[in-house]
Amino acid sequence: RLVSPDGKKSITHFEVLKEYDSYSLVKCVLETGRTHQIRVHFSAIGHPLAGDTLYGNSNSNFSRLMLHCSKLEFFHPVINKKIIIECSEFFL
Repeated sequence: RLVSPDGKKSITHFEVLKEYDSYSLVKCVLETGRTHQIRVHFSAIGHPLAGDTLYGNSNSNFSRLMLHCSKLEFFHPVINKKIIIECSEFFL
C-alpha cells in the first residue's frame, strides 16, 4: 500500500474546506477504490491524516484516525441498483 509508478491506477480528488491552526478539513472524492487509498495518498504528499499511526502521523493530538465518510455511493453488485448512504449531519 504505497504510491508507485508500477502500481495500479488510483485517483483521489480533494478540496480543502476549512483550515485550522494545525489541521484542515478536506473533502475527498474517489475515482478508484483502493485499500487505504485516502490514507496512502495524503501521506505520500506529506500530509498524513490526523491520528493515522500506520501512515505517518503518530504525533497527532488525536487518539484515533480522523477519517469520516459523509456520503457513500455505489452500484450494488447483486441487484444492480445504485445505493446512496448519506450522513444527515455534517459539521464544518
